[in-house]
Amino acid sequence: MYILLNHSLTKEQEESASKKWDIGCFKYLSKELSIIWNSISPEGELEIEKLDPIICWLDTAQNNDLVLVQGEFGATFYIVDYCFNRKIIPIYSTSKRDYSEIKMPDGSIKRKHIFKHVEFRKYKRWFNK
Repeated sequence: MYILLNHSLTKEQEESASKKWDIGCFKYLSKELSIIWNSISPEGELEIEKLDPIICWLDTAQNNDLVLVQGEFGATFYIVDYCFNRKIIPIYSTSKRDYSEIKMPDGSIKRKHIFKHVEFRKYKRWFNK
């Protein structure tokens, strides 16, 4: 499984992926590619040519290999579209979110968000219903 995330998988996520798809190997971005993926500018147009090194990395994937893709929305869409065209399988992680608010003595509000991995899903194309 190729991993395009801003962080590493948790042990629970690795076990979940291994159980669901019999994953033998997790391939993470190199430090250089990780810097590219983690530093996509939120300003202006998406500079897709900056993603070329990541595309080159994914060119080593075989048909039906899995690619976990999560990140900046435009870059994620671009990579997912590439995956579909290459016949490699883009997936994403779902999570359950628990939220609580605590009113503090000084009137401020403390918010607590807990994210818990649930499963991995394949990205779907609307015309493949």
